[in-house]
Amino acid sequence: MKCSFHGSFVALPTPFANESIDYEALGRLIEFHVRSGSDGLVSVGTTGEGATLSEFERRSVIEFTLERADGRLPVIAGVGTNNTAQSVELCRFAQELGASGVLAVTPYYNKPTQRGLAAHYAALAEASALPIVLYNVPSRTGCDLKPATVAQIRAAHPSVVAIKEASNSISRARELREQSDIALIAGEDGLIAEFMGLGAVGVIGVVANIAPREVAELCRVARPGGDAVRTAELAAFLQPLVRDMFIETNPAPVKAALALMGLCRADLRLPLVELEPENLDRLRVSLHEAGLLRA
Repeated sequence: MKCSFHGSFVALPTPFANESIDYEALGRLIEFHVRSGSDGLVSVGTTGEGATLSEFERRSVIEFTLERADGRLPVIAGVGTNNTAQSVELCRFAQELGASGVLAVTPYYNKPTQRGLAAHYAALAEASALPIVLYNVPSRTGCDLKPATVAQIRAAHPSVVAIKEASNSISRARELREQSDIALIAGEDGLIAEFMGLGAVGVIGVVANIAPREVAELCRVARPGGDAVRTAELAAFLQPLVRDMFIETNPAPVKAALALMGLCRADLRLPLVELEPENLDRLRVSLHEAGLLRA
């Protein structure tokens, strides 16, 4: 199975209003990306605070996102948990709903071995026929999915079509390209151009929430043989926004930015809290300078 996910897939936040999911705001975000040229959506990943959603909430957000997108954009459902059985059930649920694929982060906290990771992803691949995107983000999970293990998983399970690599390492991206035919997806917003230059198929990112047109264009022009001048222009435009999207733990900054843009509230689920005032001020300046706030 080949990867059909190309371009800018936006890691959507899950909007809240007084602890409840704000479906009206989620609908606004989806429509914003349909209008703005994003290539796809990711529901309840890291940015979507999947780890603090109840099972009912997670399923409801995935279902709402699919219904609201209504085939206008492909939707990848976040099914990653640190409980293999739970992730298996979420894979089956996503298939029943007609998701385009699933994104499965390495199990966090448990610290599985490479053999354990291979067994985990084998269980997911056997649970549904949906394309699976592996997600490696060691800084958040305490678990690193090695290139050799990725190659092993890909060879054994053709439905594992891609990996979102968020180890902040170009050398790791090269290793993945050398050891397997698995599609490479940038997982670091600051390395989109570099990943695309290596032949990545796209990005699953955060900054596309606030600058969707620019990120989608960067994915197009930064490919091998693309427009180097425009790539440099877009990378320079995005750099301050990328910096400020991670001024505190994601998704606090992006929710604050979207609140300033009038798209959703900045509410988070504990243990995450809203931005420190000085960081909010810095973010506001960056958004103004990028022309993303109304005068």
